Parts: sequence; structure tokens; C-alpha cells
Amino acid sequence: MTRKQRYQFVIDYFQEHAPEAETELIYDNPYQLLVAVILSAQCTDKRVNMTTPAIFEKYPDPEHLAMARFDELFPLIRSISYPNNKTKHLIGMANMLINDFHGEIPMTVNELVKLPGVGRKTANVITSVVDEQPNMAVDTHVFRVSARIGLTEKATTPLAVEKQLLQFIPRELVHKAHHWLILHGRYICVARNPKCNICGLKPACKYYNKVVLKAQSLKPKAES
Repeated sequence: MTRKQRYQFVIDYFQEHAPEAETELIYDNPYQLLVAVILSAQCTDKRVNMTTPAIFEKYPDPEHLAMARFDELFPLIRSISYPNNKTKHLIGMANMLINDFHGEIPMTVNELVKLPGVGRKTANVITSVVDEQPNMAVDTHVFRVSARIGLTEKATTPLAVEKQLLQFIPRELVHKAHHWLILHGRYICVARNPKCNICGLKPACKYYNKVVLKAQSLKPKAES
């Protein structure tokens, strides 16, 4: 199977089995999504979704969050990973939104990465989810799944993975493909002991065909 054929197989599979894939973060507007994505760094979406309702109730918009004191916000996100840094980032992010962007969430990657707590991955998430821009956010799931399947080759950085994926995935599908790969990595192609037995991508997967099948062929056959 050529690389182009592999991409087509993967795209066809997900279009049939996950046509409406979307983020599992719960939000009502771009501001809430930005807060949630900042909090989600090295933390599960489930934990973030348990935490954000109290934040959104007390700080419903950037104006309120910009006025927050550290000792008021910190207790609300204490259960999130790196709460000290994220508390500072959220307050700093809100202040920059007020001072530099009139309280509005910018919709370009170059503007978003200026905000405290926002890197390229977060900026790609915001622009692709809110505006369906063809930006590919590469987290640990996307990095792992892309390499295992064989969608990427010798890509050692998130940016290298992003560039290779954008080279082969049609622009109009990039915002969905981001969620396809994340959710597949979260529930099927997990880091340890991937669930190859229930994976529909086996025919196109390099890992399955070169590692799993080879290991199975080397197992001693039981005597009859």
C-alpha cells in the first residue's frame, strides 16, 4: 500500500464511521473553549469538563476573568495539572484579550500564540474548532497514531507531523481529521497495548502489519 493509498483508506474509514467527530471539551462560546483548551494541557478532557462550570459561572467572559485575583481563581482549578501556571496564564490571557484584542478571541494562529498559555497546538485547536480553518493541532495522540499507522515518516517534532499531515489531508477535512486522530488515540490506538483487535484501520496500519502480525507469527503453535 502506498502512502497515498494509506491516507485514502484512513480518510474513507473515518468519514464512514466518525463523520461528525468533534472535541469532547464542553463549551458554549470561543472564550469558554479557549479557557478549556488552556486547562487541558497534560490533563484529561474529563477532568477539565468537571472543573470549567465553576470557572464559567464566576468568570463568564474575559472582562470578569481579567479582574480575577490569583487566590480566587486558583482554588477552582486546583485539581488540574500545573494549577499555578495555568492560573497565571488564564488571568494574563484575559488581560491581553481586553488590552490588545478588545475582549474578542482572535482567529489567527499568529495572534493567538501571543496570549499567555497559548502555544501553536492550542491556537490550531481554537481556529479549527471555532472557524473550521485547515489547521492541524498535534498532541500526543495525533503524534503517536500518525506514526503508528504510517501517515508520517521520520517526523520527530509536532511541527513536522503537522506539515506531513497537511500535505496529504484535503483542506476541507483537516478540522475533522484532527478529532479523528485524537479520538482514535484516546480510545483505540492507546499508548500501551493498542486495541488492534477492534481497530478498523488494521489493513492500512504499518504498526499492525509489521509488528503485531509478525509477533503473532513467531508465537509457538499449540500442539494438537
